[in-house]
Amino acid sequence: MAASGDVTQLLQAAREGDPEAANGLYDAVYDELRDIARLRLSRHRPGQTLNTTALVHEAYLRLVNQDDAAWNDRAHFFATASRAMRFILIDYARRRTADKRGGSRQAVSMSAVQVGVEDRAEDLLTLNQALDDLKDKSERLSQLVEYKFFGGMTHEEIAAVTGLSVPTIKRDWRRARAWLYRAMQSENE
Repeated sequence: MAASGDVTQLLQAAREGDPEAANGLYDAVYDELRDIARLRLSRHRPGQTLNTTALVHEAYLRLVNQDDAAWNDRAHFFATASRAMRFILIDYARRRTADKRGGSRQAVSMSAVQVGVEDRAEDLLTLNQALDDLKDKSERLSQLVEYKFFGGMTHEEIAAVTGLSVPTIKRDWRRARAWLYRAMQSENE
């Protein structure tokens, strides 16, 4: 894992247009983004088309191709990465459920470990809807779920990004999980 200060310095230099910093940033965050992606995908049964490497590359491309990207520090960057991974997985789940209804299938090349979302696409879409509903009630709790579930961030990292205390994050995490559980149960009935 790259040191927090190193990543923050690289983010600042890349934001100022230094191309070497942008390359260094990729090298500095790649392994950690891969760990986050592997964690996200590990909750699903092995499949054929989505893998850790593809998720990391897609998320990184979305992050660095933003004209208005202004990350404050390492924690803010990884919080944004967790949100990007959420939307990539949701888009993928939508395509998978469309395939079940007769949409066209496209093969994706494989590299590294193969982990699929196919069998859990509907659950992921249900979670996404529940998160959108939670955001209407509490944007803070919704962001917390994104950071924790999709970004694999620790309570301490989330506290650094949000400016809240670790006990508050833990308490909010319990509230968010309970709310999502109820929302997803009622949607499945």
